[in-house]
Amino acid sequence: MAEKISILIVDDEESVRDSLLNWFIEDGYHVECAENAKKALHLLEDREFDIILADIKMPGMDGMEMHRRIKALNRDSIVIIMTAFASVDTAVQALKDGAFDYVTKPFDPDDLSHLIRNAAAQISLRTENEALKSRVITLEDIDDLIGKSEAIKNVLKQVESVAQSNSSVIITGESGTGKELVARAIHSNSSRKYFPLISVHCGALTESLLESELFGHEKGAFTGATFNRKGRFEMADGGTIFLDEIATISPKMQIELLRVLETKSFVRVGGNREISSDFRVICATNRDLKSMVQSGTFREDLYYRLNVVNITVPPLRERTDDIPLLVNHFIRKYCTSMSRDMITIEPAALKQLEQFEFPGNVRELENMIERAIVIGNGKEIKLKDLPMGKEAISNSVESLEELEKRHIELILKKYEWNISRTARALNIDRVTLYNKIRKYNLKQKE
Repeated sequence: MAEKISILIVDDEESVRDSLLNWFIEDGYHVECAENAKKALHLLEDREFDIILADIKMPGMDGMEMHRRIKALNRDSIVIIMTAFASVDTAVQALKDGAFDYVTKPFDPDDLSHLIRNAAAQISLRTENEALKSRVITLEDIDDLIGKSEAIKNVLKQVESVAQSNSSVIITGESGTGKELVARAIHSNSSRKYFPLISVHCGALTESLLESELFGHEKGAFTGATFNRKGRFEMADGGTIFLDEIATISPKMQIELLRVLETKSFVRVGGNREISSDFRVICATNRDLKSMVQSGTFREDLYYRLNVVNITVPPLRERTDDIPLLVNHFIRKYCTSMSRDMITIEPAALKQLEQFEFPGNVRELENMIERAIVIGNGKEIKLKDLPMGKEAISNSVESLEELEKRHIELILKKYEWNISRTARALNIDRVTLYNKIRKYNLKQKE
């Protein structure tokens, strides 16, 4: 553990710095020194230290003020205050401000080494706890990857076969099919499972924000950048980074992403120091990247760099055998979260769900079940509790296509043909909605 721990010694006395430097290097730690608080804070702009030993009495800014500034930057560093002038009040104040401990000069080398080992042990415990939390969250999320159909079994087989490799993966499929759950399944079954899975939804960010999000930024890089910030690639060191909606990134970001994937290194926005990170990349998209390559909107070299393994998640209409399992899972999930007694679903309602095409896939099904539980008052979900229920009851629609057509038409009318709001309500993207409108020749009535 010692060789992974970095220590910064801040003291205006050269003899103290040299003594501590030699002691800690002998114990196997990585050590740097600064003769005042200003230089220490400058060092902290370029890198982070696990443990900081700071003298209270120094020219200019004292150790207590430096400690407060470090904490204001949300640093995780452990700070130990040093002084030759022991004071109970000062010690209490230092601990109140969040210092790990308080030591007085002259130092006993054995006592100080023991204190550093305790601090290192706390860092190790914190890292293990964070990894364990990531693991627990991942395992809970994987529970949603439910199914017994051949289509979903095939996906699970692919997950198992690629999990132990470090190859890049592209997960394709319609909106709402569970692409992120597949990414989590790959991560949780890999050797990286005790390190974080970092998710980035590329389509939700502008080019400049995405650049800062992925690579991080240095203090002063742009207006509002008041401190250094780690990027997602840096946070994913040892683990996995999941880039959702990869097809939406700009040509400039495609070039930058290709370089990062090839070198596993990058520079923060506004910085000049090369940072290395060991990560695995998994991407997801609901678009046809190969067609985008042919049309020139997506780089061919980036496509082949990402598309080492391709996993296609089937739409719900191709795995209707899984609908009863998914319905029961969502009933348990929402009854538990709402602190309600468990309910069932009547056969007619379940049959209707099995016959529905689900343009929004599993996400739409989940929303339907949640809504039915909220509005229903009985011990079971009835056909009338489903969005398409009244329509199905009154019209006795025989054709699945006719049922979907009427449902889409109903939602379009509800939102006065506002395409964005209708797509969100159906849990599909705008392109899919436009395709459905053309397919069924739907037209807005005057």
